[in-house]
Amino acid sequence: MATRLPPPKRQKVYYGVPEPEPEPIQPSPNILVHFVNEHDGAPIAPAVNLPANVARQTLEALEDDDHVPFAFHVALPEDATKPNAPTRIVISKSIQEDVLNHPSQAFSEENILVVRCAPQSVFKVRPATRCSSTLSGHSSPILCASFSPTGALLATGSGDTHVRLWDLNTETPSHTLVGHTGWVLCVEWDPMERKLASGGHDGHVRQWDPKSGKPIGDVMKGHSKWVTSLAWEPVHINSTAPRLASSSKDGTVRVWSTATRRVEYTLGGHTASVNVVKWGGGGKGGKGVLYTASSDRTVRVWDAQGGKQLMVLKDHAHWVTTLALNTDFVLRTGPFDHTAKRPASDEEAQTLASQRYDALISRTPELLISGSDDHTLFLWSLFSSASESGGGRSKPVNRLTGHQRQVSHVAFSPDGRWAASAGWDSAVRLWDWIMGKFMATLRGHVAPVYRLAWSADSRMVVSASKDHTVKIWDLKTYKLKIDLPGHTDEVYCVDFVADKVVSGGRDRTVKIWKN
Repeated sequence: MATRLPPPKRQKVYYGVPEPEPEPIQPSPNILVHFVNEHDGAPIAPAVNLPANVARQTLEALEDDDHVPFAFHVALPEDATKPNAPTRIVISKSIQEDVLNHPSQAFSEENILVVRCAPQSVFKVRPATRCSSTLSGHSSPILCASFSPTGALLATGSGDTHVRLWDLNTETPSHTLVGHTGWVLCVEWDPMERKLASGGHDGHVRQWDPKSGKPIGDVMKGHSKWVTSLAWEPVHINSTAPRLASSSKDGTVRVWSTATRRVEYTLGGHTASVNVVKWGGGGKGGKGVLYTASSDRTVRVWDAQGGKQLMVLKDHAHWVTTLALNTDFVLRTGPFDHTAKRPASDEEAQTLASQRYDALISRTPELLISGSDDHTLFLWSLFSSASESGGGRSKPVNRLTGHQRQVSHVAFSPDGRWAASAGWDSAVRLWDWIMGKFMATLRGHVAPVYRLAWSADSRMVVSASKDHTVKIWDLKTYKLKIDLPGHTDEVYCVDFVADKVVSGGRDRTVKIWKN
């Protein structure tokens, strides 16, 4: 049977109206572009002459043959930046549209454009667009929520003294963990996903088996006031029986052996409430280090092996309420990455976790950001290779100012390149730690922002606020990507894993958001 050709396309008829003339192709100037590495400013290639209307995808093809996506931006001159406006121009379409036609008119085709390039993650997280489940069960406000390292389970803690586990495959309740006699203020997963720890207003720390929903051993007593935060020992340091650190309103930090459930040592240098504890993977010899932030206006650094105090950081003028490490994501997820491969043994898990940690700190040492009620943040590089032998550097690298009210939360992106801070001034601010500079303000909330979480590919950040909403922000445009209304009261906690977002708050419901 002979192949029949399709009928010719019908011509458009204008019915007496003169046919419009086709738009002339706009001539595009050529421009000299110099590609440099965002991390250290080193030139990637000699300056090249390109048409200004070349698309961003074409720039990626020029940049790399391994199909690694890149982000491109041009830094605005200081005299062209406005207060609270972005300090860089992200190239999302083409150099002509984004840079030459920028409202600041800071660049022309006669300039040599220095384009900074940064490799992006090879996978892409889809933004959540809808509420897939509203899970009720808690009878009091939900104060904390945390995804397990693989994203298969969710733990929530509430003022009803219960911890609840939820199965994310079916989005149904899994177990109710009953034992605390006060509000559950923090929940933290073991990076191997074998245990869950919770701390409460009763001053107790408890361990739970997520498979059976039963407590593991006796309650860990010792704190005289409520527990404010928990931190597990990193997998690449101890994969078989990681220890657990708990900070408390009583001004102490206790490090527990999870096998015997007894205190190994107590850190007692602070003179007021310890608001947060972080267990870093750096320090001398890579044996781990504890960072604690307190209402006595100091951040203290401790040797995790014996509890010896290494440094006291005294630059803040008010309570220090939040800490973040650039290694937080790899320490939290341990051996699990986007390939979903599960380690067969503890030794393999330790090797995988060590490889992920070393890959991140090979680009930069372990960094710390502290946020305070004095409206400022400080960036610290305490154990850089140059200062490691001498006990560390106790002066901040940078002081980050801009928030008009107290800083409520700060979080590093998973790739460690950016940090986001949330404040009581209803704003989320982005910082570039490499340049030590402010990047952009994300405005949209109309009440204090309580909590932040990053997507695993570092392309989006999600925020939870007193204004009853959860918002997802696009790091390419520095604008709101998706607004997720649905809560009927304040949203206290939020977390982001894979393409799922979870939020909980004063309305006593857990909402799961999906693409």
